[in-house]
Amino acid sequence: MTSLAEIKANGYMPQRAYLKLMVNGGLSLSKVILLNMRELRRLRVVPADGERYVRPQRQYEIPQLKEGMRSCRSTEKYLRPTLFCDPHDPSVIAIAHELGAFQVSDRQFAENAYNFVKERMLLEERPINDVGETLQRGSGTCFHLITAFIALCRCAGIKARYKIFAMNMIRSWYDVVIQPDPFIKKWYDSLGYFVLEGEGEVLVDGEWLVANVGPEAEWQAATGTTITKLGEDSIGNWFHAVPGTVMRMESMPYGLKASLDLLHTIAPGSMERVNISMAAQKARGRTIIAKAGGPEAYDKMARSKLGPRMPRMRLEPIEQITFDR
Repeated sequence: MTSLAEIKANGYMPQRAYLKLMVNGGLSLSKVILLNMRELRRLRVVPADGERYVRPQRQYEIPQLKEGMRSCRSTEKYLRPTLFCDPHDPSVIAIAHELGAFQVSDRQFAENAYNFVKERMLLEERPINDVGETLQRGSGTCFHLITAFIALCRCAGIKARYKIFAMNMIRSWYDVVIQPDPFIKKWYDSLGYFVLEGEGEVLVDGEWLVANVGPEAEWQAATGTTITKLGEDSIGNWFHAVPGTVMRMESMPYGLKASLDLLHTIAPGSMERVNISMAAQKARGRTIIAKAGGPEAYDKMARSKLGPRMPRMRLEPIEQITFDR
């Protein structure tokens, strides 16, 4: 049984900003439900003759776990197992070794893990589960996918953590994720910023690099955004973080799974409609990339439209020259 001290030390307890968001989101959801009971009953399921979501097949093979494959067993912060993120899971270990765990540099492994999760796993709305199940299925929400990335990095002995924030999304994302379902649209619009986003951060060569592995290249092409790389933030690209809500955590906190489970229980039809819309957008993005001449050509074109951007600044201490009297 996990002690209270361990719960606090491992970051399972929700931060104050997170609790505030959950309370506000719960109140908003309750209001939307009470004011739209009749419509909710109609929308909570997809009609028998309606379009149904069919999950695509997993886009990769899971290698066999072999004797001698190891995982980092450190109990140090950002390396140890946390909620739903077990770096010692057999699927995590097998895939991590296929990606070069303990064989390539930390930077190269982080790049390999990033590209694997971002481009070979699928974005899909569904309840939270353990990372091993996510890898076996090959799909999940941003929280599932970033957990897979974090588990792979921790397995290889590279520190990784969560970055969670409340956000507003750009219009092209809103049209795909929010607009397709009236219930989700009313909930989002009533509060405006309750949707939580999960990114990761990995420590490479002394620097925390952001990793947003949720959207595949096809998805980003469909929404007109660049194909992001390791170290490029979703904030400022397709999300705007609500001030004061950016939280860095070792673990997903208690309560996140319950809140997503509740949403899927209340409105399973809404979640299915969102998945149908996202699958259609991915197909459209595949066509856009093909017409552009491939992912690199599309990305170059998308970046050329961004115009000049403010340079990133990093302040570092330097030794001053001093003169003795």
